[in-house]
Amino acid sequence: MTQNLARTVFLLAHTGRPAAIRSAELVVKGLLRHGIGVRVLEEEARDLPLPDEVALVKEATPQCLDGCELLIVLGGDGTLLRGAEFARASGVPMLGVNLGRVGFLAEAERDDLDRVVDRVVARSYEVEERMTVDVVVHRNGDIVHTDWALNEAAVQKAGAEKLLEVVLEIDGRPVTGFGCDGVVLSTPTGSTAYAFSAGGPVVWPEVEALLMVPISAHALFAKPLVTSPDSVLAVEVLPHIPPGVLWCDGRRTVELPPGARVEVRRGAVPVRLARLHHSSFTDRLVAKFALPTTGWRGAPH
Repeated sequence: MTQNLARTVFLLAHTGRPAAIRSAELVVKGLLRHGIGVRVLEEEARDLPLPDEVALVKEATPQCLDGCELLIVLGGDGTLLRGAEFARASGVPMLGVNLGRVGFLAEAERDDLDRVVDRVVARSYEVEERMTVDVVVHRNGDIVHTDWALNEAAVQKAGAEKLLEVVLEIDGRPVTGFGCDGVVLSTPTGSTAYAFSAGGPVVWPEVEALLMVPISAHALFAKPLVTSPDSVLAVEVLPHIPPGVLWCDGRRTVELPPGARVEVRRGAVPVRLARLHHSSFTDRLVAKFALPTTGWRGAPH
């Protein structure tokens, strides 16, 4: 079938996994069979058995998705977060297929690949926007680093020997200070990621909020805090301690010198996710964590 060049999908895969290689081959063949063009990074194509019709892209830039209607990502949470970087920078919706363990960002599992192809061909998907955070690091009044995150920005100690000593601030007012292993500054999307592991609440994605979750704090008042989405959260690293580190989505890191101040606010650019299902987040939560619901009968009708 002649390709309909008006429709092109970008494919991103964790080629280090045999399951991703098999899944990529299936998705590519299915899309090409229906006349939809496929674009792949050249460095990944070397590990994938791809037909000659697939367009190869040399550089991984936001522009490599120009003209694409969808970004399909095959892999675990790390690959999905990598895909989110492309999705945010390009504005192209991301459709994640989970080949890892939990995969809250994924919309489908590896057993659903045929259905994924069918839904893409039929344009039978919806697009929702997920809130991000913008991150700014100050020192001595100067901006020394900027970043963003879909899940979280985590301020952490750099080594195992000493605690990180911080003061927390919300909307320009100090809240408390303590020694800790770190502080997670999270979106609702990230509430099921690092913030969850640190003891934070699960926040439904449609709730607009910011979370501040201490990690192993040595303090009586070190509870997770949920604020307005318009709040500005700040963590100040005290000047007399060893450097800390800032991690954004567990992928990008920078050293935090003593006296650094990390500010997090609602991001100016969301990440767009393609959705195939109308199921509730409650059902997704139960399925992903295999929560016991035996005995539930539901409300009387």
